[in-house]
Amino acid sequence: MIEYVMHDEEDNVGVVVVDIDTGQLARGRTLHGNGAPEVKALSEIPLGHKIALRDFEPGDTIIKYGVDIGQVVEPIKTGEHVHVHNLKTKRW
Repeated sequence: MIEYVMHDEEDNVGVVVVDIDTGQLARGRTLHGNGAPEVKALSEIPLGHKIALRDFEPGDTIIKYGVDIGQVVEPIKTGEHVHVHNLKTKRW
C-alpha cells in the first residue's frame, strides 16, 4: 500500500493519501507509477496534507505538482508534516 504520492519527479514533498501516524513508514509513488522514497513519519500527517521528502531550512522552496508552492519559514526534517505552520506562500 502507498501512503503518499508525488505528482512530479521534481516534487520534494508528497501528498498524503491516508492518515499517517508518528513513526509510521510511509511508502510513496509518482503518478507515473515510479517508486518514491520510503520516509519514516516524524509527526502525524492527515490525509491530503504534505510530508517532507528531505530536510529543509528557512528560505528553501517547496515543490508540489512540479510547481513552487511556497517558502519554508521554520526548519523541516524529512518525514515531518509540511503545512501553514512551516510554509508560507511567496505571493504576499
